Amino acid sequence: MTAVRKPRTVVVDDSRFMRGLISDLLDEAGVPVVGEAKDGVEAIEVIAEEDPDAVTMDLEMPRMNGIEAVERIMDEHPTPVLMLSAHTEDGAEVTFEALEKGAVDFFSKPGGEVSMGVSQHADQLVATLRSVADADLTQASRQAAETQRQPASPGAGGAATTGIEAFDDQRTVVIGSSTGGPDAVEQVMSELPGGDCRVIIVQHMPEAFTERFADRLDNASRYTVREATDGARIGAGEAVVARGGSHLGITGYSNGRIRVELIEEDRGHSVRPAVDETMTSVAAQIDDPLTGVILTGMGSDGAEGICAMQRAGATTIAQNEESCVIYGMPKRAIEAGCIDEVCHIDDIATTIRELVQ
Repeated sequence: MTAVRKPRTVVVDDSRFMRGLISDLLDEAGVPVVGEAKDGVEAIEVIAEEDPDAVTMDLEMPRMNGIEAVERIMDEHPTPVLMLSAHTEDGAEVTFEALEKGAVDFFSKPGGEVSMGVSQHADQLVATLRSVADADLTQASRQAAETQRQPASPGAGGAATTGIEAFDDQRTVVIGSSTGGPDAVEQVMSELPGGDCRVIIVQHMPEAFTERFADRLDNASRYTVREATDGARIGAGEAVVARGGSHLGITGYSNGRIRVELIEEDRGHSVRPAVDETMTSVAAQIDDPLTGVILTGMGSDGAEGICAMQRAGATTIAQNEESCVIYGMPKRAIEAGCIDEVCHIDDIATTIRELVQ
C-alpha cells in the first residue's frame, strides 16, 4: 500500500483565527504543521528555519503581502506554495499574480461563515496541499517566467497570424488541465496560430476565477477567448473556458459553430468542471477533425474523455513528465493507452500545428 503523503507545512495568514483553523484541519488529516506566520516577513523566517514541504499562503497581509512573499521565497528558499484566496474577482486577479511569481496552485476561501466553509472543504484543501507538496518547482518557476515573457497578442480572433501559418481546416481543440495548468495553458494558447480552429479549455478552477482566466488568455493569444455561458456558440478563431462550478457540454454543431451548455449537476465527477465530461461530449457531437490535449494536473480526470475522443478519430497529445508541475492527469491518460503524442510543454503548440496541417 502506498503511504499517504504527509507534507510538513507552514501556515501563513494574518488572522490568528484562520491560522488556527487551517492548522487544526491539517493536523486532523495527519498533515503536520511545523510553523505559523502572520505575514510575509515572518513567513520567510519560519520557512528558512523549518524547511517545510509546503506552505499555505494568504494574499492580503500587513508588512509583506502574499505576492511579495512568494517572490522572496522562490528566490531565497524555494518551497511549494498553495495560495489561499478570496472567492472574488479581485481575489482572482491577485491570485494569478501570485501564480506568475511561482506559487503552484490556489485554494479558494469560501464565503459566508468562514469556519464552516473551510471545514466543509477540508478534504479538498488537504488533497490540494498534498499535490502542491509534490510539485516540480523547477517547472512551476520556468512556466511562470515563460508566461511573463509572452508578448502581447498581435490581434484577436485569429486576425493576425504574421510569421505563423494559420490552421486550414475546421478543427476543434480541447485542452484539459489542473494543478500548474494556468501557465501551461497560457503558453500553449499564446503559441497557437489563428485560423479556423475552435478551442475549448477545461481548467480545474472555481467560479469567479474562470472569467479572469479567459481574459488573460484573450490578451495572450490570437484567439477571441471568453468564459463559457449557457447556449453560447463557438466559431472559427474563438475559444471558451469552462466556467468554474459547472460542467461544459456540447448540445449542437452546425455550419462550423459549436453550441455549448453549462451543466450544474455533478454527474459523478470529483471536480466541476470535469475534463472527462467535456471531452466525452465533444467526441459524441462533433464529426469534424478533433485534437485532445491533456496538460499538467493531479488526479485522473481526462483519461476517460481523451479515450472517447481518440475512438472518435481525434489526434491526442499529453504533456510529458519532465515539463509537468504535477504529472498526474497526463500519466493516467498515457497509461490508458489513448495518447498519440507525448510532448514537452514547449512543443505542444507546434505538435498541434503539425497534426492539423
